Amino acid sequence: MQWSDALGAELRRAAERGEADDQTTYYAAALAALEGLIAADGRVSPGGLSSRTEQWRRAYLNTPHGKPVKLSAGSKA
Repeated sequence: MQWSDALGAELRRAAERGEADDQTTYYAAALAALEGLIAADGRVSPGGLSSRTEQWRRAYLNTPHGKPVKLSAGSKA
């Protein structure tokens, strides 16, 4: 229920801002809801979340097209 409440709240905020009802808005709302739930949980610090997000970004950029993305590909050398 936490997930549906968080996602619903983010989608309502997007609608109030006049954002389009499309995939981009839904993705942004889902991401904001997930990040909000993670922050509220308290087990991951904002810095830890930011660090892991950057590690995934590097992993994605270091992975050849069509291959599975592995988090280890984003580790600093």
